[in-house]
Amino acid sequence: MQEPDLTMEIETSPSPEDEQEVWGGLHRHNEHYLPSVGDVTFAVFLRGSGDMILGGVLAKAGRGWLHIRTLWVDPIVRRHGYGARLVAMAEAKARRLGCHGAYLDTFSYQARPFYERCGYEVFGTLDNYPQGHQRFFMRKALKG
Repeated sequence: MQEPDLTMEIETSPSPEDEQEVWGGLHRHNEHYLPSVGDVTFAVFLRGSGDMILGGVLAKAGRGWLHIRTLWVDPIVRRHGYGARLVAMAEAKARRLGCHGAYLDTFSYQARPFYERCGYEVFGTLDNYPQGHQRFFMRKALKG
């Protein structure tokens, strides 16, 4: 059998369509083993006057797990419990969707102590990512 004419190259600004082709290929492969039926992407927002977003959680629930992809609270409203309430609302939504656990990652210059106060524990660490810092992978059991 003759090999097709193939090339490999590094692209520093791949097109969204090319990125989607790779993501789609992986998704189709994974679906064969574990269908993603029921995966739900959602957000929880903290809004101020004029519908201005002052914080939020971007999350995905599926396969029994909540993935907190992003949490941000504007500095003008930090330290008033809004971050913990945003996380709690995301966890409650995930429980309703059948999730038994949650996971996220954060950096040493970000919010590890905050997430620990919310009940998360470190299960993995990358040292010097970025240089001089650590990236922490954290999880929490979600009880019904």
